Amino acid sequence: APPALPLSQAPQATPTPRELALEHQRAQRDTCDARAQSHSQRKASESSNPLPQAVRRAPLAPAYTSPTSHAKMQRERYTLKHATSTSIEVTVLTYGATISSVKAPDRRGSLGECVLGFDEETSYAATWPRGDATCPYFGCAAGRVANRVANAAFSLDGKDYKVKANNGAHHLHGGGVGFDKKRWAVVEATDTALTLALRSPDGEEGYPGCVDARITYSLPTPTSLKIEYAATTDAATPLNLTNHSYWNLEDGGATDVLGHVVRVNADLYTPADDESIPTGEIRKCAGAMDLSKPKALGDNIYDTDQGKGYDHNYVLRETPGADGLRTVATAWAPKSGRVMRVRSTEPGVQVYTGNYLDGSLRRRDGGPAYARHAGVCFECQKFPDAVHQAHFPSIILRPGETYAQTTVHDFGTAASNAAAFGEE
Repeated sequence: APPALPLSQAPQATPTPRELALEHQRAQRDTCDARAQSHSQRKASESSNPLPQAVRRAPLAPAYTSPTSHAKMQRERYTLKHATSTSIEVTVLTYGATISSVKAPDRRGSLGECVLGFDEETSYAATWPRGDATCPYFGCAAGRVANRVANAAFSLDGKDYKVKANNGAHHLHGGGVGFDKKRWAVVEATDTALTLALRSPDGEEGYPGCVDARITYSLPTPTSLKIEYAATTDAATPLNLTNHSYWNLEDGGATDVLGHVVRVNADLYTPADDESIPTGEIRKCAGAMDLSKPKALGDNIYDTDQGKGYDHNYVLRETPGADGLRTVATAWAPKSGRVMRVRSTEPGVQVYTGNYLDGSLRRRDGGPAYARHAGVCFECQKFPDAVHQAHFPSIILRPGETYAQTTVHDFGTAASNAAAFGEE
């Protein structure tokens, strides 16, 4: 046998994509940890932080690249369901903490699809290059800041920050590679609950501070979906999270939602300009913008502000109850009989009727494409562009604080409009 080469002369193996990804994660984690340890409030935050250590130390998830180069360290999807035939069934992808499917019984007891989405995560990744207005964000966790930041810039504590402009001149749903385009780490999974975690390093998409975030999806009852968010930071940063599911209680998007009857618990909304940036006004709902009483979404949808359909933030009227939740909205699909009632800790909800869906994305079963108004979103949130409006609820998270949000979707059926909205 030939003599062994000295170590310095031995051929070196080319790192695999997995090794490169892991090394990148370690480098980002080390940077994040160094910042955290140097922060004067770190010890106080550690002692009072309700997040488990596993969540705070969750590995950084690199942006998705391709199925071949991604190292699959865990399952890609988890399905939550109670052991009863009347239970809803919710499927969550670790990619983007995305709700890819929600199935609920109709008035005949048949389980059917209620959200728009894809079965394979590669289909979600394929929507990246579609452009600013047409990327649908099906079912994802949107952040760090859901909705828009005007001119992709803000000032915080005397310092100016520039974030990624990915919606014309503005910043939308966390930027080019937001929380929706990261693989979240699994902290805990059971038959009826899934907790996911993500570390967002300082400087990501232009934001200050290293943020540790957690989302728990659970089914507290066979007919309820609860979404709980929590996050901490080592430096002051804006944070406003939401889920971006498109609901279609008739057929999961095979037809439009213009026949859905909806009521939103709001008398006020925040008008926006033609680029969907709030003007700062808080205006009383009137005409097509008034959803405070049950009405079909299609009744006068093109008489809404900007004339494209609903894409507006409503100011919820109710103060939270003993459980911390306020009523957000109720939606009823007359043909299937399905009813969904939404409650949340948040002060606002973005009602969006899929105005930019254009038929180029196909349904999960290979059937008809998702056309305009194939779904309606109820994005529970603090108000859009709050970093520029001092009278809007603040979205600034500081060291030692814990961001917390809960949203609950309750499902059922009703034979009539009056029964759906409690008017019988």
